[in-house]
Amino acid sequence: MAVPKKKTSKAKGRSRRASAWPIRQSARSLCERCGSIKRPHRICSNCGWYAGRQVIDVD
Repeated sequence: MAVPKKKTSKAKGRSRRASAWPIRQSARSLCERCGSIKRPHRICSNCGWYAGRQVIDVD
């Protein structure tokens, strides 16, 4: 019966399993104020608004 010569580490096995999963495109949403594309639940990099208020000052 065939037996592995060396123990396979957790990282090696997990990376082998992870390589079979497809790479997904990250989710996108539109800014409610300026209409530019942004990632959900994050400050808009174009206008600096989040959740109906200005969070950062963008020049």
